[in-house]
Amino acid sequence: MGHLIIAPVVLPALLAGITLLVARDRPWLARALAGAGNAALLVIALVLFNAASGAGPELYRLGDWPAPFGIVLVLDRLSALMLLLTAGLSMAVLLQAMATGWDRRGAHFHALWLFQLMGLNGAFLTGDAFNLFVFFEVLLIASYGLMVHGGGGPRIRAGLHYIAVNLVGSTLFLFALATIYSVMGTLNMADLAVKLRALPADDVALMRVAAVLLMLVFAVKGALVPLHFWLPGTYAKAPGVVAALFAVMTKVGAYAAIRTGTMIFPPDLPATGPLLSQMLLPAALLTLAVGSVGVLGARSLPRLAAYAAIASMGTAFTAIAGFGPQAVGAALYYMVHSTLAAAFLFLLADVLASRGAVWLDGDIAAKGPRLPGPAAALFLAAAVACAGLPPLSGFIGKLFVLQATAPQAAWVWPVVLGGSFLMILGFARAGSNLFWKASGPAPARPLGLQELAMPGLFLVALAALSVLAGPVSDWMAVTADHLVKPDAYIAANRLGEGA
Repeated sequence: MGHLIIAPVVLPALLAGITLLVARDRPWLARALAGAGNAALLVIALVLFNAASGAGPELYRLGDWPAPFGIVLVLDRLSALMLLLTAGLSMAVLLQAMATGWDRRGAHFHALWLFQLMGLNGAFLTGDAFNLFVFFEVLLIASYGLMVHGGGGPRIRAGLHYIAVNLVGSTLFLFALATIYSVMGTLNMADLAVKLRALPADDVALMRVAAVLLMLVFAVKGALVPLHFWLPGTYAKAPGVVAALFAVMTKVGAYAAIRTGTMIFPPDLPATGPLLSQMLLPAALLTLAVGSVGVLGARSLPRLAAYAAIASMGTAFTAIAGFGPQAVGAALYYMVHSTLAAAFLFLLADVLASRGAVWLDGDIAAKGPRLPGPAAALFLAAAVACAGLPPLSGFIGKLFVLQATAPQAAWVWPVVLGGSFLMILGFARAGSNLFWKASGPAPARPLGLQELAMPGLFLVALAALSVLAGPVSDWMAVTADHLVKPDAYIAANRLGEGA
């Protein structure tokens, strides 16, 4: 694909700089630049996805330096999937931000948005662990600004909490990378995958420490218990459109765990063995349980959406912890579903909150506004998607996860199914209080089609993911097989062929 591979990183970076320079006082121009850039990223992602689906991994060498000495980007099926998911999600959410006016509540919304996309796309494409850290920091810096967009004391406090936790994660990441480089002399992922097979016995303990540190970092990014405490307040206080974009940010942690756990530290590696799986699975199940209980006890609609996102990450990591073809394939399908479902719920929560439908406590909610039928129907669909009920893709995704965890069914299945039951109760309670018991006047400003269009689009996407579950799961299975057998990825890096 030549230079097109670097376009998802360079294009948003250039447009963000232009937006800062010439569109600070021209909201219409900032909208045009961000909208056109996001649309172009979606087209590029589609082209790259089609190319990766039909060919092996392709390397892009920055400065024409060969791997492992230079910085490289690698396009494979997993990175192409995440690029497409990010571009599609961000395009829909950006349109919602424009429709609701959220983008005009701060001077630099669109520039930060584009920098965020640059960081996300770079993290998915990089073939080097240090540059994974660099792109993590880029997307996190942009997310700090988006998090506090619009201002307000509670949002600023939540933003400071978010910054503090992620700085700790970044510090751990640097410690892990320094340990790996001191032992291996490289941070290129493919090069590490080869050299770790010949690791001297004296260095095994250090590499185990590095592997554990990396998984702790990815657990922070993926909001695994007990490192999840930053997410409920952060996502609940963030603007709804920002929280919807953040639905893909937790998947960066899941993506990094899959990439490192299948290629750098696979279960059959003598140095680490099943250590990562033994670490991740209990944390994932606890995350699922905590998220489900949080949904049941949430006092506000944004907080309910945040805990639903935590529960979804617990389910995804439950599958990821297997690090086998079936487990990784199930995780990929569920990651796509949960990203769309979380964005759907956050956007809908934002629309309802703008009409005063925020609180879920019975007495307070009873005084809330009477909302129209379409809003109630969309909330029901969001509840079905997040709780994992048929006919939407959450049900199919959880079936895949249950199949992948069949060897641990005695203690994994009760947590997964019990979590779904608690989420059903939590959503039923919320829907009853918001739509059934509400006795206040109708909102002074009725819900418009432009506000409900994007939540409706996510519902259509979830329905399509369910209808096309067969071919989608087949595609995911092939991708998972390539991930757990990364010979082609390693060969592309070590041969150094690329643009």
